[in-house]
Amino acid sequence: MRKVLVLTEAKAGNLRSVSLEALTAAHRIAEGGEIIAVALGSDANQFANVLGKHGAKKIYIIGNKVLDVYTTDAYSQALRQVIDVVQPDAILMPHTAIGKDLAPRIAARYGLGLVSDVIDVQVDNGDVIFTRPIYSGKAFEKKKVVSGIPFATVRPNNIPVEEISGTIEILHFHVEIKDLRTIVKEVVHKTTGDVDLSEAKVVISGGRGVKSADGFKPLQELADILDGAVGASRGACDAEYCDYSLQIGQTGKVVTPDLYIACGISGAIQHLAGMSNAKIVVAINKDPEAPIFQVADYGIVGDLFEVIPLLTEEFKKVLAHV
Repeated sequence: MRKVLVLTEAKAGNLRSVSLEALTAAHRIAEGGEIIAVALGSDANQFANVLGKHGAKKIYIIGNKVLDVYTTDAYSQALRQVIDVVQPDAILMPHTAIGKDLAPRIAARYGLGLVSDVIDVQVDNGDVIFTRPIYSGKAFEKKKVVSGIPFATVRPNNIPVEEISGTIEILHFHVEIKDLRTIVKEVVHKTTGDVDLSEAKVVISGGRGVKSADGFKPLQELADILDGAVGASRGACDAEYCDYSLQIGQTGKVVTPDLYIACGISGAIQHLAGMSNAKIVVAINKDPEAPIFQVADYGIVGDLFEVIPLLTEEFKKVLAHV
């Protein structure tokens, strides 16, 4: 039995689903022990019930307004004070932009090894075994922590969320945050759509074949119908058809949706590194020799500006009867 601490994360006032995946992973690690969730920010109290329904037994609410917007100093100070009080046997957090920045700092502070980008967690004879992709998703490795406590970040869309209801204890925890070197004055969101790209179940992605910024409009329309998000290849970003926040690939975001539709994307190895773990890949390209067809489950040779509107209309018809 272990005491597992999970840092949860919200975005735009909504709890990120990867936080619930981390709680499911924590349930496996705890083996009947205690799961403690940490929620940060002035609106964190609203997440208590859903965290409790997914395994958290204790929920530390840190309602400091300084934590409404992420800064490394503020979050690390807050989390360290919780860790010092809880003394957990394992720590998990989402493998998001925040997790990737915060986790190494926390690990270094406590002299812990860090297993990042975990896609599966199992316990074998008491040992916690983490699985993570390597070589841009071409292979997988299993890691076991042999000294110190297990500490890992969980990749979104890989661990099925489980509901594990039980009694919960909500603790409003006061932290002292001081000597901040960074203060965020304003946050400007450049991405379009309401669905977070890294957590989307459906991703419609465009490459140089979209030809212009306006070429992304039919992709966004299809994404809206499917409750998905729009992504892009680096080629489309370099051509200034869209913002780099949409970039998927080795130097961009890694996505693991149930459905990935690649539109006008040739399929360079750098792009494949960001979407190779999608469950179903559909490729739309005018070039029948495009490398993307080698990894696609379904391929459509044709003009995306003809194919996408047809798909959009068909999905509208199907969903109208659901």
